[in-house]
Amino acid sequence: MNAVNSVTIVGGGITGLAAASLLAETGIHVEVLEAYRTSEPVGSGISLQGNALRMLDRVGVWEEVQRAASVFDGLVLRAPDAHGTELFRVDAHRAGGDEYPAAAGMYRPDLARILRARADSLGVVVHELERVVEVRQDAESVTAVTRSGLTLTSDLLIGADGLRSSVRSLMGIDSEPEMLDFGVWRTFVPLASGVTCTELFYGGAAYYAGYSPTGPNTMYAYIVDDFQDRSHLTPEQMLAQMRTLAAQYHGPWDAIVKDLTDASRVNYTRMSFFSVQGDWHRGRIVLIGDAAHSCPPTLAQGAAQGLEDAVVLSGLLSTRQAVDAALWDEFYARRRHRAQVVIESSLQIAEWRREADRNRETAQLMTEVSELLAQPL
Repeated sequence: MNAVNSVTIVGGGITGLAAASLLAETGIHVEVLEAYRTSEPVGSGISLQGNALRMLDRVGVWEEVQRAASVFDGLVLRAPDAHGTELFRVDAHRAGGDEYPAAAGMYRPDLARILRARADSLGVVVHELERVVEVRQDAESVTAVTRSGLTLTSDLLIGADGLRSSVRSLMGIDSEPEMLDFGVWRTFVPLASGVTCTELFYGGAAYYAGYSPTGPNTMYAYIVDDFQDRSHLTPEQMLAQMRTLAAQYHGPWDAIVKDLTDASRVNYTRMSFFSVQGDWHRGRIVLIGDAAHSCPPTLAQGAAQGLEDAVVLSGLLSTRQAVDAALWDEFYARRRHRAQVVIESSLQIAEWRREADRNRETAQLMTEVSELLAQPL
């Protein structure tokens, strides 16, 4: 007997759809409320570390992900000089275990499509363009009401609606993300010749720059510098600024700059982090993924940590007989420390990347975190 027979999930992103599929696979009725369209996720490219790949296998989509993504074990460090000189090439640690590559890069809408298809095949009901404006609960059930008036009542409500979670606010948790002084430029371009894995440049015109292949013909490129408010700029002005910054790097960046002509593919955001203090649940409502804990992208662990939440929580809900203190105690025992280590390590690496002479410490910390994440949940 499952702890719950029905679950409402708010948020149809990576974490929400993964949790939906995992729960539905065990016979639990699941409905998802998504404020936008699941086919239109924010961003274009995504980096997935080995532990995320292991979780995607648990969800049942690893084979499809392999076909759509670029998978690799290598990591290249280049100099920010006139030639983008390759300094060294190493094999990255396989945080998902030996049966999975160290990392994968893919087009985020492709991952969204794969996860949505998996959820649909398992009978998950997805309601798009439904923004939750009210939640209420009693000892036996929880009800979500959307702006359009759609009302769903279930045994449990999972808030997987991201960093600016509506569910979190409706639960009475007033904490907001903390903003950092780093800005991240991102773009999506054709794959540059010779790029087969993640490559990084430390120093130069910005703190660091890098790129990862996302398939046989595409790549995801990014640059991290000091944050500036650029909200007043037009898309064309943003494109011009990113091209100017990117042109100060070389090697494969020369090809990236040449192909960087579409203003709609340029995105600029401010780094932030967030962690709910105390429990992530209130009664029959629980937060997972970025809604509960979010880290800067320096370790590429955002999606991975949400997927780990989804796997652990769904496993407990489908094997326990009650939503009680024992269930929540085990959930936190398996998830809180790992998520907090990732946040703190991501913040430390972000600060160290201000300093050109901290590469050794950065590499050591990345290895330590990877070894932790390789351990069973």
